[in-house]
Amino acid sequence: MSEQNGSIDLNKTYLITGAAGFIGYHLAKKLASQGASVVGYDNINDYYDVNLKYARLKELEAFPGFAFVKGDLADAAEVDALFEKYRPEVVVNLGAQAGVRYSITNPKAYVDSNIVGFFNILEACRRSPVDHLVYASSSSVYGNQQKTPFSTSDRVDEPVSLYAATKKSNELFAYSYAHLYGIPCTGLRFFTVYGPYGRPDMAAFIFTRKMFNGEPIQIFNNGDMYRDFTYVDDIVQGIENVLRKPPEPNAKGDRAKVYNIGANRPEKLLDLIETLERLVGKEAKKEFLPMQPGDVYQTYADVDDLVADFGFKPQVDLQTGLKRFVDWYREFYRVD
Repeated sequence: MSEQNGSIDLNKTYLITGAAGFIGYHLAKKLASQGASVVGYDNINDYYDVNLKYARLKELEAFPGFAFVKGDLADAAEVDALFEKYRPEVVVNLGAQAGVRYSITNPKAYVDSNIVGFFNILEACRRSPVDHLVYASSSSVYGNQQKTPFSTSDRVDEPVSLYAATKKSNELFAYSYAHLYGIPCTGLRFFTVYGPYGRPDMAAFIFTRKMFNGEPIQIFNNGDMYRDFTYVDDIVQGIENVLRKPPEPNAKGDRAKVYNIGANRPEKLLDLIETLERLVGKEAKKEFLPMQPGDVYQTYADVDDLVADFGFKPQVDLQTGLKRFVDWYREFYRVD
């Protein structure tokens, strides 16, 4: 078992796609703060407020070892030029078109970013060999399966959203490239990540904003939903652990692995709302609605493999994590 807290190799260059995004920003900050050479890549699209993305980048650019390149994963020439210039040894592909519901109305954005973009990253890693490619998958690949907790040994061939389908395709592409070209690939299925500088389309952010603004919050499936909410610092620590140890060859000689990364503790959606009400100091106006297309009833991560291989152990409970998020929200948006 690896230690929960260790040091990364400071002699390597780390490329993080989606560096202006939520998880990418936090990971880049953690690595750069240790003195690592980090190259951030992002197209800064307007899926949500670009001011939030630029605020993240402003913090990152304070680190001398951080360099930012604006570009699009779907542009193969741009990606190849990026690899040619910086020659990264470790690549963390977090750049993707996020969001389950948005994929229903804007499917092409997901094909361009999540499929074509990931293919371009794989091709660049093939032409400029890397020590390790870590990439973002998602708990959404599990769909509406009833068995819990969700295990990486479960079948995941019934995606209920195009977003989920693109993430499963990433896992298949990565395995093929690991098999054909020897690229060590590790996929991480993220479970409902939240925290400061979070994505405005995620539940904790939406509910907090609407509570402060006195707007009604929409609660789907009448609140009967469970999510394995995972604080961003725990996610980043898990990624950092994985970065230090590329997968060993499996029985077929392929260096490819997929892990769940989550809190291993599903929470009731209504409990999240009640906690936020206490922290914000306002009772939310509530609008109860049926389940939305593409949504799932529950998520619950089996993280035994991540614990066994990397000593992964989430540290932040929901109450603590939400307090940190609300405190950040008050300061960032200057609200009382």
